[in-house]
Amino acid sequence: MKNPILHSPVRENGFAGLGDYAAIGEGRSVALIAPDGAIDWWCAPNLDAKPLFDRLLDAGLGGYFQIAPSAPYQVSRRYRDNSNVLETRFETESGTVLLTESINSTLAGRLPWCELARRIEGVTGEVEMAITLRFGTAAETRSPWVADNEKGKVFHIAEIMAMFRTSDDIRITQLDDDQVRATLRTTAGSRSLCALLVTEKEPLAVPPLEAIDQRIETSHTGWTSWVESLSYEGSYPALVKRSALSLKFLWYSPTGALAAAATTSLPEGIGGEKNYDYRYAWVRDACLIIKAFVYIGALEDCKAAFSWLSQTIMRHGVRLRACYALNGDEVPAERYPPLSGYQNSQPVRVGNNARDQLQLSMYGDMLVTAQRFIEAGHVLDITTARMLAELANCCADHWRQKDCGIWELPELQHYTHSKMACWMALDRAVALAESQHVEPTWLGRWQRERDRIRDWIESHCWSEQKQAYLFYAGSDERLDASLTLVHSYGNAVNPQRMLATYHTIQQALGDGSAMLYRYSGVRQEESTFLACAFWLVEAWAKMGEVNRAEQAMQEILDRLDGHGNVDIFNEMYDVRSQSWRGNMPQGLSHLALICAAQALSESQA
Repeated sequence: MKNPILHSPVRENGFAGLGDYAAIGEGRSVALIAPDGAIDWWCAPNLDAKPLFDRLLDAGLGGYFQIAPSAPYQVSRRYRDNSNVLETRFETESGTVLLTESINSTLAGRLPWCELARRIEGVTGEVEMAITLRFGTAAETRSPWVADNEKGKVFHIAEIMAMFRTSDDIRITQLDDDQVRATLRTTAGSRSLCALLVTEKEPLAVPPLEAIDQRIETSHTGWTSWVESLSYEGSYPALVKRSALSLKFLWYSPTGALAAAATTSLPEGIGGEKNYDYRYAWVRDACLIIKAFVYIGALEDCKAAFSWLSQTIMRHGVRLRACYALNGDEVPAERYPPLSGYQNSQPVRVGNNARDQLQLSMYGDMLVTAQRFIEAGHVLDITTARMLAELANCCADHWRQKDCGIWELPELQHYTHSKMACWMALDRAVALAESQHVEPTWLGRWQRERDRIRDWIESHCWSEQKQAYLFYAGSDERLDASLTLVHSYGNAVNPQRMLATYHTIQQALGDGSAMLYRYSGVRQEESTFLACAFWLVEAWAKMGEVNRAEQAMQEILDRLDGHGNVDIFNEMYDVRSQSWRGNMPQGLSHLALICAAQALSESQA
């Protein structure tokens, strides 16, 4: 039999597919790696810094760091078991190469510098490898330059210092301000290393190559140790652990903040304008990730995240902002760097104007999360307890207002999800007061206001004709898939109406399977929202529709199987082209899988 013809991964207009990226990280930064061995995205040293590599947003101008065979090849990739260390296997006609990649840490925590390590091992035969390193210019706002140092060549990119380190068998053919090119010939049993050391406004440590190489294994041990410490024993354990590891990419260890995603401006629809910067901590997303951490038993992460969120809210005052920077500062206003965007999807955004929106559902997010935090075995301090009581009072004062809703729309309305979340906020405040976790001074007021919200929802947000709670009061026949998040309202107030709503949502916002669009009217401009599909699974299970929940869960997993080869979820999935859309790794998508699996586990207990 003749050898098969080998084809290297193909880029379209210079871009890899959004579902083809794998991620590596260490709790401070995240790098995205295409199947052709190119790191196309890495903001270093911090998740929300300017990117060192940004070809993900501009195929022509963007920086990247690629290691791949010079000859045609086939590629397969996997994460090591219970780890975020990535292994890529290149198969060529002349031999096989294994590329192992990690952003390194120690067993005691992250390093005081960024250490991106790429180990290249010859498995069989001989293979010529090509290495290319080109730093990004942050939309032509900085110009990298290289300087000689007794430790090696040091690149300066604005206030960042970076050193490119290689083992002696890697032959540098070009090294200048613009880029580095190198070659390597692997043989069976050979082992080489490329590493990039990065720091900002700090001295740069230069450890021995042997130490960098060993820290790949140390990092792997750290990941596996964390997974082994989890207490989850429910359904879909392999998927839950992988999603938990993906959420760890978004846990910003310097502060405890939880980012919504690691990227900016990846389109919800190719060529569309819905391209947003998600490298910040949303109150909503952070609360839901904390919920997932509670379910899997990651108590340390849960405590750190809830403490950071509470302290940040108190720092800025109890008028909740939708999102905060990872260091607790205000999120910058949007600006639009002149990059072409992924597949020419404009605009590219840095910053997020959602920071100024009124989103009433956040009161529910915080009070519900506080209750879960306590149920997980934590104890509230007096300051945090008083902050929660103040949030409850703010909710009682402001629930009658129109807001932008969970989907951050420019149109102010009485969104049903927001009102139900306010009901949940005051219902949890009552429970916390009755159990002596917060001061009971306002208990009576919270009870009365909670009941007023219920009466308002039942009078203004229900449609007999549609047999569903509507998107917002007076919205005729428009529907909102985010109502899947407030099943506890339905269970407590009117289970029949909530179940009818979920049936209607499935029919009207579905694509014929379990996948859902966010709300009425977006089918043409964006893709199905993965979290909504998992949220409906959770809602079915919580409402007692266990068989329907199990069927929907399997439909989702069957749809996604094979469409994303290393289990990193984006925000959306285009059922028409069977391709991923939106920012990644997306916290909402991964946490929603965990919560769906947990709900199914509880229903089967």
